[in-house]
Amino acid sequence: MLKQRLQQKLLQKLSPQQIQVIKLLEIPTMQLEQRIKKELEENPVLEEGADSDPDISEEDNITAEDVNSDENEFTLEDYIDDDEYIPSYKLQANNYSKDDKHTEIPFSGGSSFKEHIESQLGLLSLDDDDYKLALYLVGNIDDEGYVRRRLDAIADDLAFSQNVMVDELKLLEVLRTIQTLDPAGVGARDLNECLLLQIDRKDQSVPDIALARTIIRHYFDEFAKKHYDKIISKLNIEEGDLSGAIKEITRLNPKPGNAFNNSFVQGVQQIIPDFILENNDGELQLSLNDRNVPELRVSRTYTEMLDTFYNNKDKSGKGKDTMTFVKQKMDSAKWFIDAIRQRQNTLLLTMNAIIGYQYDFFVEGDETLLKPMILKDIAERTGLDISTISRVANSKYIQTYHGIYSLKYFFSEGLATESGEEVSTREIKIILQETIDAEDKKKPLTDDKLAAVLKERGYRIARRTVAKYREQLNIPVARLRKEIK
Repeated sequence: MLKQRLQQKLLQKLSPQQIQVIKLLEIPTMQLEQRIKKELEENPVLEEGADSDPDISEEDNITAEDVNSDENEFTLEDYIDDDEYIPSYKLQANNYSKDDKHTEIPFSGGSSFKEHIESQLGLLSLDDDDYKLALYLVGNIDDEGYVRRRLDAIADDLAFSQNVMVDELKLLEVLRTIQTLDPAGVGARDLNECLLLQIDRKDQSVPDIALARTIIRHYFDEFAKKHYDKIISKLNIEEGDLSGAIKEITRLNPKPGNAFNNSFVQGVQQIIPDFILENNDGELQLSLNDRNVPELRVSRTYTEMLDTFYNNKDKSGKGKDTMTFVKQKMDSAKWFIDAIRQRQNTLLLTMNAIIGYQYDFFVEGDETLLKPMILKDIAERTGLDISTISRVANSKYIQTYHGIYSLKYFFSEGLATESGEEVSTREIKIILQETIDAEDKKKPLTDDKLAAVLKERGYRIARRTVAKYREQLNIPVARLRKEIK
């Protein structure tokens, strides 16, 4: 049975101008330069250069209403294409000198990891069929250098997708050939095989290396669990012998692909900080790093053309269609210029609020001076929406006298000490890291003991919270931190 009913619903949608501002807020300086270049190419009415027209160049201070929205009425994410979302990049450069104020940080360049392996295949004596199988196997190597898929599954793929019939033994034969290439360990199917491939290339006449190979081949499970006493007992060796072998194993690379990627194959990129913070005799001065961002204006030629048309009595025919097009392009240019201006104002408003909140850190550069700060804190200081602060903080970096930092670095939760003082969780993690670094590796501290140490220093934290922070620092449990000196 069908029913009809009237329903009144109030909906609010973002205007094209608001959507444009939001998208521009998300992108860092490098993408902004590319975005402006694209707009200049597509819109003939938009030009580089300062504009003397007060209607266009007049400064408009950003307000919360310009970029905020009621989250109960609509969601900004609905209007943003996921393909255009710029992921965070990572950069840590704390070795800047006073003269490095506007340095751009390049990554090294080169061929891709798989191209590097494929280039070595061409030097081997492989027939056409084996070469094709080798190329297919290289295609199944992940960024860390492993073949994670089962060989029988790869054989099935070859049969279905390329009508190539090959058995698992043949694939293993070709894989063994790939495993002779560089970097050592490439093409391994698990960590045990990866380490074994690397240790096999070392001089087996060296006692520590020979013992390391035996441990990897026959006692890898005991080694991974750090059951050193079992290894000593089964091999009837001294603790000193085991220590030398372990040192050889820890020199091996568990992720051979990562080493190649990090060192050689990242495409050439320029990491440009979005903000520059300078300390002039104790006075912090913030500026946008917009030296490669051109000033924009609406073309005077097209403005005069439009004025002439409106002063002309005949507004019909082709002339009208042309002027309609010009008017649309002119509106688009004005919107874009205004969106850039709003972006700049919003970035400065937000960054100044962060600096004010974390002033002591920006002056001293001491991590322990960072106060607990969440998005809501900066939203309240600026009058902007939390989602706006999040967009500003995403993929943005600030260059300071102490180094380059991601804006996300300054946001963290807080905990109260026994004295009632609120401290950043980052400060607690620093203390936790220092405590673990200083522990006796023969008897590493358990999470319970770490919680007790923190309590003695005035931080009342539960064991499970210590475990969470330890995991976030990528520190293994006590048993796996045990070492034999």
